[in-house]
Amino acid sequence: MIVGGFWLVGRGGTDSADAAGAYVGGDLHSVTVADGRLFVGGHDGVASSTDQGQHWVQVTSLSGADAMGWAVTPGAILVGGHTGLFRSTDGGLSFATADGLGQVTDVHALGAAADTVYLASPQAGLLASSDGGSTWQLRNTSVGQAFMGTIMVDPKNPNHLVAPDMQHGVVTSSDGGRTWTALGGPEGTMSVAWDPTNIQRIVAVGMGGGAVSSDGGRTWAELELPQGTSVVTFSADGTTLYAGALDGQTARISTSTDGGTTWTAR
Repeated sequence: MIVGGFWLVGRGGTDSADAAGAYVGGDLHSVTVADGRLFVGGHDGVASSTDQGQHWVQVTSLSGADAMGWAVTPGAILVGGHTGLFRSTDGGLSFATADGLGQVTDVHALGAAADTVYLASPQAGLLASSDGGSTWQLRNTSVGQAFMGTIMVDPKNPNHLVAPDMQHGVVTSSDGGRTWTALGGPEGTMSVAWDPTNIQRIVAVGMGGGAVSSDGGRTWAELELPQGTSVVTFSADGTTLYAGALDGQTARISTSTDGGTTWTAR
């Protein structure tokens, strides 16, 4: 169920009683937690919050970036979208274009564990980096075109990946993205997240609604999410599950601290 109200921030980044959310444009593609900040990204804008989505500031350097995938590496935050790959070295306050991708200009999914980064592009397929995204190697040209959002990378085994695939649902790789296996989950999976304290617990959302697995994706149960949810993520300590939905041109965030049984609108 949904309880509580919300107080959010308009596009200019200042408190406004008339604001209905953080401005993202016509689509909400991503939500992530990085360096103590909650980020939401969409077709036209990105906003960040330091109080779980009660107040927002627009990240103007990512206006129009169509932010889809996020990755956190030592000392940097990476974000990718239709206009390329961007890097922040100041905790997400500002971003600049990242070099090293050559002709790849469309990034739909990202994920990282330490300096190991994975990137999915409809142009090229799946790429990997072992130096925090400075240089890239092609892993598979035939997968990744339908990935969108965050690629989950096991911090204890960076060859173990879980990703959202809009054609095949939740998919996994045990060899660093060279081969993939479908795990099921909701139809048209748009977003996937695992509990950082227990990566066997996976939450996914797609065109077919929400689903949760407690055994690494072998079996799934329906998960009731706030209406319109298109993206999900966990807090760094795994205690809070975030769900994001588009509300006009803005993002609406809800949180759950009981595994998705009840939700609070921020």
